[in-house]
Amino acid sequence: MTAPMERIQVLDSIEKDIITCLHSAGQVFVELSKEKSSLKQAENHTQTFLKTLGAVENKLTDQINYLTQVSTGQPHEGSGYASQKVLQMAWHRLEHARSRVNELDRLRVKHVQGRRSVQASNGQQGFSSVPTGSST
Repeated sequence: MTAPMERIQVLDSIEKDIITCLHSAGQVFVELSKEKSSLKQAENHTQTFLKTLGAVENKLTDQINYLTQVSTGQPHEGSGYASQKVLQMAWHRLEHARSRVNELDRLRVKHVQGRRSVQASNGQQGFSSVPTGSST
């Protein structure tokens, strides 16, 4: 059976234990509310309640520990979280590198165009600023 299905079955089991626990607690109150209550019956239901409550607590603690591992990226059985996070970060780094390269290319083009315009303006000024022959 697959791990997710096993997890669901464990949760179903916990749910049944909770129902049993509540039923036992109810039986304790029913027994104590009777005019001639049996202390032994009340104690038996109380023991069942406490035993089931302890089992529910342990099972829920296991589930919480599992969920803590999954949510923090710690390796665990059947987890793809860590691999997914690594891939996501790689894509993020790739996009950052692309944007940086595009920015540098844009600056290079701007610089080259600036140099061409300076050279073009120097070339035009060179023709107009050549002194003409004048006699003094």
